[in-house]
Amino acid sequence: MRTGVWLVGARGSVATTSIVGALALRAGLTGPTGCVTELPDLRGPALPAFADLVFGGHDVVACPLTKRAEALATAGVVPGRLVDALAGELAGVEEELRPAPSGGTQADRIDAVARDLTAFRDGHRLDRVVVVNVSATEPAPAAHPAHHDLAALRDALAGPADVLPPSSAYAYAAFTAGCPYVDFTPSTGARLPALAALAAERGLPYAGHDGKTGETLVKSVLAPMFAMRNLAVRSWSGLNLLGGGDGATLAEPAANAAKVASKQRVLGETLGYVPQGDTRIDHVAELGDFKTAWDLVTFAGFLGTGMRMEFTWHGCDSALAAPLVLDLARITAAAHAAGRTGPLTELAFFFKDGIGAPTHSLAEQWTLLRDFVAGLHAGTTR
Repeated sequence: MRTGVWLVGARGSVATTSIVGALALRAGLTGPTGCVTELPDLRGPALPAFADLVFGGHDVVACPLTKRAEALATAGVVPGRLVDALAGELAGVEEELRPAPSGGTQADRIDAVARDLTAFRDGHRLDRVVVVNVSATEPAPAAHPAHHDLAALRDALAGPADVLPPSSAYAYAAFTAGCPYVDFTPSTGARLPALAALAAERGLPYAGHDGKTGETLVKSVLAPMFAMRNLAVRSWSGLNLLGGGDGATLAEPAANAAKVASKQRVLGETLGYVPQGDTRIDHVAELGDFKTAWDLVTFAGFLGTGMRMEFTWHGCDSALAAPLVLDLARITAAAHAAGRTGPLTELAFFFKDGIGAPTHSLAEQWTLLRDFVAGLHAGTTR
């Protein structure tokens, strides 16, 4: 099943790492560590093989993909030997990257994106294309009446003002071109009633949002533990230090607020109450593509005895996110092939704030994901 993966933010760290990783897997130069879809419980015939993935994308910057990969190798994110070995393949992907459309009305730009997606699919004779947003986090948009009604949205897009935030405009373009959409960021994406209606009209699945790769991943394991042991969490405070482009973007207050809201939701919905404390995100440029989180949890046990727990998470954001991007593209493609439409709630395992997530417990999310993918395999013959 030849599958296109169209990356919004295709020259960013996460996208570049995803592309290098997929090419290295295809060439047998690395193993699939970090790729959930390669675990025995998920591997199977419904998922497109790494060799069947074809990459393209949009970005607002023009730095050649090979140069971005070389910079990531210098920063210790990807092995330099892989960048050297895959120089020809990276140059091939470079030919499929397009500048983000600009000028005209938002409807004009959406149409341009949809044409790029269609040309990419037709030019490579792909069975389908999955659009994955890995661009910078955007602020939450102001409410607009057209966000709630598809007909009103279509009318509004023809006007002079932008009606949709960029992530939602890409979702609109993806659905228009017949492509499933995945939002790996905390941005709005397909989370608008009008876009849900468009996906239903076109018979397309979508998923998101905000990939779960660090502190929140740990929270989704620990919070259910406290709940199941009937321990009272009194406070939970976290400090996140981020470098690189993501950290710089989150230095902007509105984008920071959107990210923090996504990270905090897991506690209230898992514990059934919101403990004292906040999550804070600071930009530390020196960290580059790495991130550090320090968390302090205070809790009470039997007879009110006070206790505490602390943990530190230090990880490489792109190396944690990239295999999940490949997982999501493969599973979403299989879901599309199987005729699934609407939000893929079973993919909440991958997200801080999954659309329609029935639970924030990682263990329960894993069971839902495993059973979902098993069903996809059961309906596939090769």
